[in-house]
Amino acid sequence: MSTTQPTTAVGKAALFTENRVGASRLVKEFGRKIFPHHWSFMLGEVALYSFVILVLTGTFLTFWFKPAMGHTIYEGPFVPLQGVEMSEAYASTLAISFEIRGGLFIRQMHHWAALLFMAALSIHAMRIFFTGAFRRPREVNWLVGIVLIVLGMGAGFTGYSLPDDLLSGNGLRIIDGILKAIPLVGTYISFFVFGGEFPGVDIVSRLYSLHIMVVPALLIAVIAVHLIFVVYHKHTQWPGAGHTEKNVVGEPVLPTFAAKAGGFFFMIFGLLALLSGFFTTNPVWNYGPYDPSPVSAGTQPDWYIGWMDGFLRIIPGWTEFYIFGYPISFNIFSSVLVAGLLFGGLAIWPFVEAWLTKDYREHHILDRPRNNPTRTAVGAAGVVWYLNMWAAASGDLMAVFFHMSLNDMIYIFRVLFFLGPVIAYIVTKRVCLALQRKDREIILHGRESGQIIRLPHGEFQERHKPLNEDRLWSLASFESPQYIPAEPGPDGKISKIEKRRAKLARFFYEDRVAPVTKSELEAAHHDHGEVEQSRKDELTGSQQ
Repeated sequence: MSTTQPTTAVGKAALFTENRVGASRLVKEFGRKIFPHHWSFMLGEVALYSFVILVLTGTFLTFWFKPAMGHTIYEGPFVPLQGVEMSEAYASTLAISFEIRGGLFIRQMHHWAALLFMAALSIHAMRIFFTGAFRRPREVNWLVGIVLIVLGMGAGFTGYSLPDDLLSGNGLRIIDGILKAIPLVGTYISFFVFGGEFPGVDIVSRLYSLHIMVVPALLIAVIAVHLIFVVYHKHTQWPGAGHTEKNVVGEPVLPTFAAKAGGFFFMIFGLLALLSGFFTTNPVWNYGPYDPSPVSAGTQPDWYIGWMDGFLRIIPGWTEFYIFGYPISFNIFSSVLVAGLLFGGLAIWPFVEAWLTKDYREHHILDRPRNNPTRTAVGAAGVVWYLNMWAAASGDLMAVFFHMSLNDMIYIFRVLFFLGPVIAYIVTKRVCLALQRKDREIILHGRESGQIIRLPHGEFQERHKPLNEDRLWSLASFESPQYIPAEPGPDGKISKIEKRRAKLARFFYEDRVAPVTKSELEAAHHDHGEVEQSRKDELTGSQQ
């Protein structure tokens, strides 16, 4: 160990820090972390950078927003609302938009960053699902990601409801209805949340506390846990030459990845600034203050909440019934059950898939979605199911735009609610199997070159060029889940649960395209060699 003392200010500061916190060991360990250089891994970075921008812009807004529902008369610069009675929360939102220098820009950047944050989270989760990155040892981190999405929805809803305008007020009215629809305890929960009969006088201040303290603290904690798991586990990577389950091919965090990440952050910042400067979002001044008497048409919440609103629009009213004289409003309360079904299904999927395939090994190589057609088809069915409910939230606008009956739109979405996922599952699975067969043909015979040759016996063929090693590896190196029949337990008997597992696994994995074996690949190359030799002999004969 060197005993030389630093002479510069930077050196002294570095030595001071090292002696007290041992930062060099942390930097050395984290700096050697390898990240693959593929665009799909940037989706998580987009979500992280959007969250940083959310925190920065949200901090700015807290200096001027007043989370109070006390009544005031607006006398600000927005002429159409002058003299209108409104809450202090709505008046402060107008003040931020029209009186604070840069306030409208920051407020819109905060909203656009929230939309991008949820979009990046959702697409990132889809990437993890379709590529099988949730498998052991990352099941817990998958659950952490689901919690992150739920918290993001909570943060978005609490912030969306703060301005106390007509649009957010109607959203709170829906939440009030959902709470009251909970059997037995719903009315008490609503009174507790709103501080009395809706809308009460405390809801904005309570949402404000949740939005700036509780939910962000939970988000930061969950994001930290998620990143710790990312660092602790080896990073996943796509199949390719030199990519194995025991290594990671890419670039270290320091200095390459960190430099790229810094530039990428400012690209995201610039994109959000561009959107905020040129495209208006959530113009609360057009809606006016919240008033329970009018009912607005043609309005929808943000997209990541709108799918639940769409479900409420298409569920039949006759699903409300009575038990011993007590109303059970299943037509409203069921929206919570649908959300539970979606997130619950995502949470248990890694464990269900491992149970069906009896595969409990560690996986660090990603699946190409086509190589696991069942999982991809199930994911596509879930996406279509989600998008159908999302589109149903805009059924009234579609009816006006396409000159259709609103009732017809509701019936269409009701049919697609059940039929859409089934069609998506069948079509996606057939497409994946077809793509697998095409990949198998390319592996064995090479890619099409567009050159036509004539063999000595007169047959015309298209010349196929062999794939390079990296491309060949990425196409051929994968595992195809197989159907495992029911197996007896230690007592020599097949349990009922094992029979159900085998039956379900047969439905999911019996239809498959097996990977190309080494013997098949060698045989194909041998045949191609004979064809090429025949072609060379033909050319030699013609020249003589």
